[in-house]
Amino acid sequence: MSDYYALMWDIKEGSQDTVRELFHNYGRPDPVIRDDDGNEIGRLLGTQVFMRGTTIVRVVEAEAPSFIDVAKHMRQQKAIQDLEDQLDEHLAEPRDMSTPEGARDFFLKCAMECLVSRKHDE
Repeated sequence: MSDYYALMWDIKEGSQDTVRELFHNYGRPDPVIRDDDGNEIGRLLGTQVFMRGTTIVRVVEAEAPSFIDVAKHMRQQKAIQDLEDQLDEHLAEPRDMSTPEGARDFFLKCAMECLVSRKHDE
């Protein structure tokens, strides 16, 4: 069974076209989520990114033990690191993604609660 994880943050007014282009062109992360010993513990199934005005919402569907496992995996991916580095100058509020603690703080601050998730065959 999969879960959905969403993050929401704001970008600077006037950055919409650049941010749209960054998301359109970023690479794909490895779909296999591994623990610290390299054992497969889950998979990324899909990603959606939405923008309205200066608000961005990123939704990730994954089969994983926890949101922390998904966030840790994403933070380790080169494609995501490159995207995040390029996004930094467009964010309305600065963040520190250079350390595990900074990334954790960002994820905890921007995480959204999933109220319902339904599929047609459930």
